[in-house]
Amino acid sequence: MQILPAIDIRRGKCVRLIQGDVRDEIVYSNEPLQMAKYWIGKGARWIHVVDIDGALIGKPKNIDVIIKIIKSIDANVEVGGGIRTETDIKRYIRAGVKRVILSTSAILSEEFLDDMLKKYKEKLVIAVDVKNNYIAIKGWKDMTEIKMLDFIQKLEKKDVKRIIFTDIKRDGVLKGPNFASIMTVLKNTKMKVIVSGGISRMKNIKKLLEYEKKYENLEGIIIGQALYKGTLDLKEVIEIAKG
Repeated sequence: MQILPAIDIRRGKCVRLIQGDVRDEIVYSNEPLQMAKYWIGKGARWIHVVDIDGALIGKPKNIDVIIKIIKSIDANVEVGGGIRTETDIKRYIRAGVKRVILSTSAILSEEFLDDMLKKYKEKLVIAVDVKNNYIAIKGWKDMTEIKMLDFIQKLEKKDVKRIIFTDIKRDGVLKGPNFASIMTVLKNTKMKVIVSGGISRMKNIKKLLEYEKKYENLEGIIIGQALYKGTLDLKEVIEIAKG
């Protein structure tokens, strides 16, 4: 099981939000690179990085900060936030990123998604950001009329290899994941699934590890607020995930 500490970047700083709302921003570090190194020191082999400004404005805003992280650490990095052109994808891949996350661009332009999948399939992850069973876009500000399972089934038909499933209402509030939705996703796709949103206690981790045994497509867990608030210890989580 991959354990991915999250680093959300806004205005060049490492922040955490509640349900993606910038009005609830907490700054945890002025140096995202140092935060990445801190998590690596705790045993992280993957880092999940999101350009919050990029997600909100529709184009990468903190790309220089993120590329510095990619090039400076000995760990795998996946990155998302405002990536809506092939130029953005190529720039991150050339910098050494392992996975590029597409969200809004994958939903608003099927032609773009198809083209990028042909060129970069193994490098791409599609974000499935869900609120009340519907897909959200543009930094979670806008809701679509696309149902979660309809979107997942469409991605399945396109032979997408990997998705990140986030229940927006659980993100940042430390109340535990939406296990019912996670199970629904795992049951309805053969794609690899990384889960995010609400993971806050060791009991959440243990339950997801049980899911991993039952559903072989559960690949990873993204943890954000719980690590910054201290309700989970990354080193302990990684040790338990190793089995």
